[in-house]
Order: sequence, then C-alpha cells, then structure tokens
Amino acid sequence: MIRTELKQLLISKPRAFGPEGEVSAIAKIPTDQSLFLGFEGLEGNQVADPLHHGGRDKAVHLYPDDHYPFWREKYPDVSVLDQPGAFGENFSCTGMTETQLCLGDVFRIGDAVIECSHARQPCWKLNHRFGKPDVLKTVIKTGKSGSYFRVLEEGQIKAGDIFIQLDRPLPDWPLDRLFGLIIGGQHKGQEAELKALAANSSLAETWRTRAAKLAGI
Repeated sequence: MIRTELKQLLISKPRAFGPEGEVSAIAKIPTDQSLFLGFEGLEGNQVADPLHHGGRDKAVHLYPDDHYPFWREKYPDVSVLDQPGAFGENFSCTGMTETQLCLGDVFRIGDAVIECSHARQPCWKLNHRFGKPDVLKTVIKTGKSGSYFRVLEEGQIKAGDIFIQLDRPLPDWPLDRLFGLIIGGQHKGQEAELKALAANSSLAETWRTRAAKLAGI
C-alpha cells in the first residue's frame, strides 16, 4: 500500500499563454498555506478551460517528482523543469507513478479523501510550455502522464501531509495499462476490457465515453 509525503502543493490562476491569445493556468506555483480541497478543486486554484480541465473528475492533478530526472536529461535547457509545477500539477510527490497507482485507489490526505479517476491526457500546452515540439508525443510514448483525482470527502490539506492509501479496488488497472489502452493506441483486440472500463464508475466520464467508442459500442 502506498504511503508518501505531499512534497509540494501548487496552485495558479489563468494568465496569457498561447501564441494566439490563449490563456492557461498551467504555470503552477507552490504554497505553504493550508488550503481547502473541495469537490471542484483546490481553494485559490483556477482553470482557464473548464471544458477540458477541472470539474469533479479532475479536481486535482498529480505529477510524480520521480519523472523529473528523465525530463531534465531530455531537455537540459528547459528552466521550468528546475522545480515542480512544470506539468501544471497541484500535487508533487514521489512513489505515485503510473505503474504504482491504480484506477480507483483511495487516499486520505490531510482532512480530505481522494480517489484516482484517470491518467492525464496530454495536450499542445506542454509543447508550448517547454518550447519543444515533441513533449506531447514523448508523454504518449513513455506513459509518463501523471494522474487525476476526484474528491470523496472535502477538507484542509497542506504540503507535508501524508498520502495514506485506504483502498485499492482495481489492482488489475494500473494507470500505465489504462493510459496505454485509452490514449496510447494499445486498444486493438481489447474490446472486453474496453467495455468493462466503459461501465466502470471509478473511471472519469470522458474516458468511459472514449472506452465505449474504442470498443465500438
């Protein structure tokens, strides 16, 4: 069972970002304050595109610090990798990679209880943030996606709190397997698994819809 420290808690508000006037809240900054984690996300944190970010299935985004050495070696000239927050994560910690986390994992963190709802689907904003054309492609190839959580019980949290795993109902669905199937192109011949995912309430609604589409239902 996983037990690890929340090393940094990060939030941000939308600001100018893209080449055509797009705004984004991807540039997260750490805070030492205790924040309220509600069903829709962290106190003081906002999203620029509520159609694709935020909401109950994406209340908080975790990106494991374990992956940063890989990215720093690949892009030694990218300064945003010098500290957590490069991927727009709210939670920075170790020991919660896509091979270690499973869909539906439940944790207590501070006064809140959260559930892993899916992995992150990368978008063009990572390429733009890093100033590199192949970040999105590399995330899909390596499966270093990060994860999203929904909130089951609201409460205060802060950096230094401990993730305490309470349940693992779906041990056959580590996030790397889930990501490969739904995003990574590994769905061929997996209709039964996709149908099961489409009916699984632990999986975020958008990914249930995609699983159903890939399964042809």
